[in-house]
Amino acid sequence: MVKRLFWVALSWGAVVGGFATALSADIGLSLAYVDMGGPAYVRFKAFVDQAVAGSPGYAFSATDAVYMYRLSGQAQYATLAIAWVEDQVTAAEAEIALGNRPAIAGDSYLDVGPMLRDVALVYDWCYPLLTVAQRGRWEAYADQAVWNVWNYNNASWGGNPFPWSGWSVDNPGNNYHYSFLQATMYWAFAADRQSWIDFLANVKLPAVVAYYQGIPGGGSREGTGYGVALGRLFELYRLWKDSTPAHVDLGAQSTHLADTLDYWIHATVPTLDRYAPVGDLSRESYPWLYDYHRHLVLEARTLAPTASPVTARASWWLHQIAVDEMTSGFNFRDDLLPAGTTQTQPAALFHHATGTGVLFARRSWTPDAPWLSFMAGPYVESHAHQDQGAFNLFRDDWLAVTENIFTHSGIQQGTDVHNTLRFENGATTIPQNESTSSMTVNDSGGTLHVVANLTPAYASSGVVNSWQRTLDFDALGLTVSDVWSAAGGVSAVFQINVPGLPSISGGVATAGALRIRTLVPANPALSVVDWHSVDATEFNSGYKVEIRGGAGSYVVRLELMDGLFADGFESGGTAAWVVQP
Repeated sequence: MVKRLFWVALSWGAVVGGFATALSADIGLSLAYVDMGGPAYVRFKAFVDQAVAGSPGYAFSATDAVYMYRLSGQAQYATLAIAWVEDQVTAAEAEIALGNRPAIAGDSYLDVGPMLRDVALVYDWCYPLLTVAQRGRWEAYADQAVWNVWNYNNASWGGNPFPWSGWSVDNPGNNYHYSFLQATMYWAFAADRQSWIDFLANVKLPAVVAYYQGIPGGGSREGTGYGVALGRLFELYRLWKDSTPAHVDLGAQSTHLADTLDYWIHATVPTLDRYAPVGDLSRESYPWLYDYHRHLVLEARTLAPTASPVTARASWWLHQIAVDEMTSGFNFRDDLLPAGTTQTQPAALFHHATGTGVLFARRSWTPDAPWLSFMAGPYVESHAHQDQGAFNLFRDDWLAVTENIFTHSGIQQGTDVHNTLRFENGATTIPQNESTSSMTVNDSGGTLHVVANLTPAYASSGVVNSWQRTLDFDALGLTVSDVWSAAGGVSAVFQINVPGLPSISGGVATAGALRIRTLVPANPALSVVDWHSVDATEFNSGYKVEIRGGAGSYVVRLELMDGLFADGFESGGTAAWVVQP
């Protein structure tokens, strides 16, 4: 078959306003943004040259090699890229010959996207260098993989049936879905597969656009851990825009992409090295900023309008965060995307992402400013947690934070590990149900006032009738007020998870630079849970202060202290509370 370019007119309906557009069937991904004299290119080239020399770094890919071939035109990079794809296809053929599924089908086709991106880019950009037999074998492999993704009940390899669950093939908000789209889009453009281009244009991409039109404020309902997969989705927006003659801009069909820039700017704590721990954190439990967060913002910034104020804010973030360049070689390619030179420090002190139900707030943009995250919104994804009504508090370090960040797995989802109310029916914890809670936010006179209706989180319980949580966040601390009603026998425990061992005196607990003072009820019962003693294999460290005794209400003040001993005095004996007791 001779590689050809053909055009097909497709109706896009709501995606592009109902008019027809023409689609190119080659990968038109532009690399014109690459500064081949810049330090990011030098790092990337060195990483690929190491592989050419026979010592590929961790997670090196054929995509890395073929990018260098596309940029430089030098044959050694094409040779390496072809060899790596040939190895992938040969290994798959060997498994299929044994009656097995190939690696690309593993974990419900989670890695089908990056694996077929390798195949597609090398097939397309090195096409004249491939033999006719190679082309045919690669095509058969890739065609089957893409078909299997979307026809999961009838999936097969080598004529043998290998049906799978079809997990998230119809869920545009799930990270698996981005991998499926990635595989399909790259291969459709590379191999002139009009049927798959049709499928994307008329079925899958309109669904993606419609879904993210319903996520104002940006971010992902999977949280901040799995939510970094949005970087892959935004890469596909860029691929689609570059490869369609009409330059169809999927990111411009809603505010989600631009809003996600502000989401991550505000989700980052004032020290600019960590981020809000929302949802599962399976890659790394402790929420350090990493290359993946940088990549997500680079992709979104590249697609956002150049003159938009959010683009300059994103550039500020990219230049100011602790990860001011990629730290791992296999991510160097992503750092070729420009971070921009026009920087504007953000001014807004909070960002309420209504589509995901998360609020990020700070009292200033200085590195030592108090910072808060709070959750009240949709709880609908498998990687989301039972954290409706939960907050995290930071100043210089974590003061009150979900215990999940100190776990081995990073996937402790229950209410007990979050800074929320835990409802108990007798001795049994009542779980939160999938639902959509809500909040209103007002920042005035130096105090952020938040009122959250969290009743939906327990609508299925049959015993928790209502719950409202109010936050008042100022430069000196946070006041949390709860009002609830429940059936007889149901109690509520006010929880604050803290990094260090707290001390208790009466109705006051002190944990590091945080003093927890119970205002209501007047005579609370306070206790401390040592998480490591609960399960030493899962909980690495961390403690929880539990407050009991509330009869339908709690009011708790979390006061910020400056470098003091637990008794409120410096070593010289001078009283120095930041707040007055």
